[in-house]
Amino acid sequence: MSTPKHGPALDRVRALVREVAKFGAVGGLGVLVNLGVFNLIRSTTDLQVVRASVIATVVAIATNYLGFRYFAYRDRAQSGRTRELALFVAFSVIGLVIENGVLYTATYGFGWDGKLETNAFKFIGIGVATVFRFWSYRTWVFKTLPAPAAVSLVVEQRDGQTEGQSGSPGGGVPSAPAARTPEPAGK
Repeated sequence: MSTPKHGPALDRVRALVREVAKFGAVGGLGVLVNLGVFNLIRSTTDLQVVRASVIATVVAIATNYLGFRYFAYRDRAQSGRTRELALFVAFSVIGLVIENGVLYTATYGFGWDGKLETNAFKFIGIGVATVFRFWSYRTWVFKTLPAPAAVSLVVEQRDGQTEGQSGSPGGGVPSAPAARTPEPAGK
């Protein structure tokens, strides 16, 4: 039996799609929290646009950490929580600056400070910052666990060196690898 040529690559793509979907679910909730808190502050207080946005972003960051740690990246390494949290906060602050920098530029640089404009540029800022956050969180904060030991087992099985497998009833001499059936042309 032969293995498909693109099996491991396809598995990596599927894993990335699952990761993006989970990140998107948590991020989508974060966007709702962020925009909801932003509009609540704007409608009930006299805070300036960017200050209200920073507060809303901080609330969303706290919500997102819980979602990422306990849902999206729950299968990732969990040792060094202090380091993880410090990196999460550091990269989140950079994302906060990106997100609110877009809003600041639109509001104070171009004078677009109406309710619709501030929400649109806040949303655009969230989108730009999300690309940075996805890369930084998956690369630095919630690191992938090392591949399981199954990889070495596959190598041992291929070489005919697994426990209990031998060429003679008394054991000791490994059997020769199974002959490989040629694949049809064109595959």
